[in-house]
Amino acid sequence: MKEAVNSKRPVNLDLRTIKLPITAYTSILHRISGVILFLGIAVMLYGLHLSLGSPEGFGQVKAFLAYPLVKLVIWGLLSALLYHLVAGIRHLIMDGGAGETLQGGKLGAQLVLVISAVLIILAGVWVW
Repeated sequence: MKEAVNSKRPVNLDLRTIKLPITAYTSILHRISGVILFLGIAVMLYGLHLSLGSPEGFGQVKAFLAYPLVKLVIWGLLSALLYHLVAGIRHLIMDGGAGETLQGGKLGAQLVLVISAVLIILAGVWVW
């Protein structure tokens, strides 16, 4: 049986103690926001279908959207959409060759977080 190349190397499997760079956090958040959007689209399409089906359906959806918990969910979906959009634009810019250095990647990640936070706050004001 073959022995590991460096068997004396420490193994840290505690995810709470691993220090990731800001670019990793923005990448993870981009993936999470994509999953949230994928799941949220089904709910939003059902609401659209119901509202377009009849005047009574439109009234039901309108009344349902008045609940604070529903507004919170809508704001969450808008937040995921806005973050995913901003992070996606960053990826497109990086595909064009800009911001590929370590410093450029960190700056781009910081800009994604700041711009997304501003847009999410504005979306919250709009929803509430």
